[in-house]
Amino acid sequence: MRYTPLPSGEQLPVLGLGTWHMGERPGNRQDELDAIRSAVDHGMNLIDTAEMYGDGAAEELIGEALGGRRTDAFIVSKVLPHHATRRGTVAACENSLRRLATDYVDMYLLHWPGAVPLAETLEAFDALQRAGKTRYWGVSNFDTADMEELLALGGGDAVATDQVLYNLTRRGIEFDLLPWCRQRALPIMAYSPLEQGRLLGHPALLRLAGEYAATPAQIALRWVLRNDATIALPKAGTPDHVGQLGGALDVPLSPQDMAALDRAFAPPARKVPLEVI
Repeated sequence: MRYTPLPSGEQLPVLGLGTWHMGERPGNRQDELDAIRSAVDHGMNLIDTAEMYGDGAAEELIGEALGGRRTDAFIVSKVLPHHATRRGTVAACENSLRRLATDYVDMYLLHWPGAVPLAETLEAFDALQRAGKTRYWGVSNFDTADMEELLALGGGDAVATDQVLYNLTRRGIEFDLLPWCRQRALPIMAYSPLEQGRLLGHPALLRLAGEYAATPAQIALRWVLRNDATIALPKAGTPDHVGQLGGALDVPLSPQDMAALDRAFAPPARKVPLEVI
């Protein structure tokens, strides 16, 4: 496993586990419980979730999976924008803690910009930190202008991450948001780094996968993890899938391979509005 630092200096694995759509199908539950435990065993112990995911079902799954292993995992959860008032944020976090069967989350994010003034949400984040219910806070789906607005607020410079959509087919953040965050030593968390599987049949990925006896998913993940400023959060619903994705870090893509991927998936030449799924 490789690691990247938060602004505080704490090191996080560059490869974690996303849980969007997990916990929603009873027939998949045991596999998903085992996948979360396997991720922690493999060092992919950053587990990302949100109150929105299955209306809390993903959080409940994580709480059950971790059991007595809470301190082995770094848990990230998110508050919905319409809950993000001062009182609403605290209540939402407490509900997430109950579902996660823990008394704190390591990172708490605002899921996307909304109508509630950011300053009010930051007051709630500060209160949660002071109460020991969160260790860090951050944001999700914030574009560069949103981040500038955030940092202009009192306490806004305590933001620890921005979680955004980023993969080979969604490279818009490379034009301005990614350099902006790197300049401030702020890691990006990439959700849907495999475009929910839709890009895995691309000929460029299939060719490289064949050359390296790897899978297209490993190639696509290794590309996202080509620098230490990005954390990837793929979903894996079985232990075998977790093990496969964990092998992405072992694929030795060359500069020539990276150039070939740039030709197949062109980087942005201008500002692109932040994409979301």
